[in-house]
Amino acid sequence: MAVESGHSPFTTHEVFNQAVPLQNHNPYLLDPALREGVARGNGQWHEDALTAFGETTGRPDVIELGFLANKNRPELKTHDRFGHRIDEVAFHPAYHELMRLGVEAGMHSLPWNEPRPGAHVARAAIHYLLDQVEAGVGCPITMTFAVVPALRLQPDVADEWVPRVTSRQYDPRMRPAPEKAGCMMGMAMTEKQGGSDVRANTTQAVAIGAGGPGQEYFLTGHKWFCSAPMCDAFLTLAQTESGLSCFIVPRWLPDGTRNRFAIQRLKDKLGNHANASSEIEYQQTWARMVGEEGRGVPTIIEMVNHTRLDCVIGSSALMRQAVTQALHHATYRSAFGKLLKDQPLMQNVLADLALESEAATTLMMRLAQLYDEAAADESVRSTTRILTAVSKYWVCKRGPGAVYEALECLGGAGYVEEGILPRVYREIPLASIWEGSGNVMCLDVLRAMAREPETIPALKTELMKAAGADKHYDRALQRLQDELTDMNDLQTRARRLVEQMALLLQACQLLQHAPSAVSETFCRARLGGEGGMEFGTLPPDAPMHALLERAYAPCAG
Repeated sequence: MAVESGHSPFTTHEVFNQAVPLQNHNPYLLDPALREGVARGNGQWHEDALTAFGETTGRPDVIELGFLANKNRPELKTHDRFGHRIDEVAFHPAYHELMRLGVEAGMHSLPWNEPRPGAHVARAAIHYLLDQVEAGVGCPITMTFAVVPALRLQPDVADEWVPRVTSRQYDPRMRPAPEKAGCMMGMAMTEKQGGSDVRANTTQAVAIGAGGPGQEYFLTGHKWFCSAPMCDAFLTLAQTESGLSCFIVPRWLPDGTRNRFAIQRLKDKLGNHANASSEIEYQQTWARMVGEEGRGVPTIIEMVNHTRLDCVIGSSALMRQAVTQALHHATYRSAFGKLLKDQPLMQNVLADLALESEAATTLMMRLAQLYDEAAADESVRSTTRILTAVSKYWVCKRGPGAVYEALECLGGAGYVEEGILPRVYREIPLASIWEGSGNVMCLDVLRAMAREPETIPALKTELMKAAGADKHYDRALQRLQDELTDMNDLQTRARRLVEQMALLLQACQLLQHAPSAVSETFCRARLGGEGGMEFGTLPPDAPMHALLERAYAPCAG
């Protein structure tokens, strides 16, 4: 039989049993743990803005920006076409649009521009929502946010730079700071030979004049990791005669010429592809000292503590994105005669993932609330310090496993780059490595216990808020108290000790604020030994339906 050219009488197959795209939804309105945390943390004054921002981050065109920014990676341009050294990085327009969304929403500045109860909480929610679209822009925005407390240690520098970095206008132009509508701030601490051991840094600082806080220096040396090298200025560490000191290094000199800031290469990273990370060299690079000479680590730690908060926010956000994708897929996909969400084994996996995600989000919101409280009450700083280190260790550690399990819920489709989960899976280990890997965070907890006697009483006060609410919680709390009476082999036991703290902190928040289906199941599975080593091992009588209904409602568009 003759067949007309270009036409076929046969249809190979019909496309069916597929999920619709997860878009045209509002991730803020669909996340009860997040919304409740905002209200509990006095952030409800920002509710309308958060609802609008959630609407924006669920739009298809905004979701597509994350894919475009990752597909079109940053490109290093060391010289212009005439041979002049410029050391610039070119980004795709999608990256700049995402940056604009974050800056205009106040992700980098809300607590500094509106220092009122709930400002850190509201700002955490903004970060949480944007990271679910694309976490690569989180790095420069986080550093710009986190630098303000460190800059304020040097009032003359703060007077110049804080208004620039708290501006809600995004200005990506490579121009001297006074000519820009707003500036971004980066950080460059680690060197090849030292890594986390910044006291091993060899970069040298030589005073141009008298030297000292606020004075001018020339820096010579290298930095192994300088993230977001297109920022307008950077906090960095260098050695003086008095020891490791903190400096601000602008990309432009006061006379309007370029500072000596040589980008050697961009890092070829596992993930975080939309963001540029680099190796740089200082060659008689102009800088000003921030804080006391020889006190570089205590000065820059003011910045680091806030970046660690954002690591917890970012991990929680990526976990939530992955779990939402898995729940969405299971709501539309059938297998073996039933929807995946109605299969008992899949229900257990999804419910366990939802439990993990809510525990992370709830702890993250409590941590942000503590930053608000610490701004008004110095006595809260001990609680904030230890909760930051414990939360950063645990939430960032749990993230990759949860994202992987969520990816597996989609089967082969979850492994394909057309979806968002491969990108999330590559991205999420970064938060555990950045600003102190797991061991560094555990050592920080031990250091706080040794140097700040009020730290452990502050932790116990926090945990006692849920005492008596659950038998598994009470037993676990007693086990932790017993562990804390033993000062032997603390480094060897540090991970176990911090893990116990973290689980109790999550349970404490859930027992106080989450529905009983969530809090009781968490305590049984995570503290009471009724859960297994992998996700999907909740006890058979756990309230699966209640956990799933709380975590997800169909939101196709």
